[in-house]
Amino acid sequence: MKEIIHIVKTLMPLESFDALGVGIINFNKNEFQVIEANTFENELKFKTEPTLYFDLASLTKPLTNSLSYFLKSNAFDAQTLLCLNHRGGLPAWGLLPDKGWKEQILSYPIKESETLYSDFSALRVMLELEKKGIKEKELCQEVWDKETKYWLDLAPWLPKPQYGFKNQLPNFGAVHDPNAWVIRDFCSHAGLFSTIDGLCQTLLNYQNKTSFIEKVKADLKKHNYRFAFGWDRVENPESTLAGTGCGPFTFGHLGFTGTSIWIDPDKNVGHVILSNATKYHWYEKQGLNDLRRAIGEIVWKM
Repeated sequence: MKEIIHIVKTLMPLESFDALGVGIINFNKNEFQVIEANTFENELKFKTEPTLYFDLASLTKPLTNSLSYFLKSNAFDAQTLLCLNHRGGLPAWGLLPDKGWKEQILSYPIKESETLYSDFSALRVMLELEKKGIKEKELCQEVWDKETKYWLDLAPWLPKPQYGFKNQLPNFGAVHDPNAWVIRDFCSHAGLFSTIDGLCQTLLNYQNKTSFIEKVKADLKKHNYRFAFGWDRVENPESTLAGTGCGPFTFGHLGFTGTSIWIDPDKNVGHVILSNATKYHWYEKQGLNDLRRAIGEIVWKM
């Protein structure tokens, strides 16, 4: 981790976010290494026993919808699979009401379409499973580590970094996503929080329970679609946010708050980055992306 710490020391002070978690997972050895960095009074400090609960944002999707597929694949018909892979023709996003949002999401016809990354498609997967009596939260909690929780289940005393503002007050612990905030119930598109330890252990549990890495790789080899069972593929190995040096079937996911998971199935290694990149704004992530690429490049060389 010395090289990772050096990169963080070099790049993080240039950024607006002040909390970072980095994990490196070796799936062959069923183990991981983590660090947590936090800026306090302009001093960057590192911890090897992390405590911060980060807003995972859209990392929620592979930890709910995709995980549900691998746990209950027979519940996914062809249309639900299209939505899982963002090819069901649903709108990408929009502000949902607190009442009637389910009816709105269910009103959209599902029709095979070009890939359009869509929060509405992710919510549709959850609602289609609900029709079959499957509650994703209960199902997925079998795999989540105890430190991976939905935001409404977070105890108030658990430490969290700031993510912007809610009701003109600094936001500590409330979900950043506006639709999850308004709905105030379990959603499959956003809302999970986790420590870096908890997320790494969740991914090990995920693999041990479902062997998803081999299954995603096999699906990626079959076709050129962007998504495989809800996981996003690396499309350009030379410029990917996963970092140069990853294999051709590397897959993962990004989260709006400055989070990411990337897994190389050929190396059976992955890296996880959690941050509060949206503490002050959402529109400038070049520095975060430089950090993502630099960390990934180190990991793939290990």
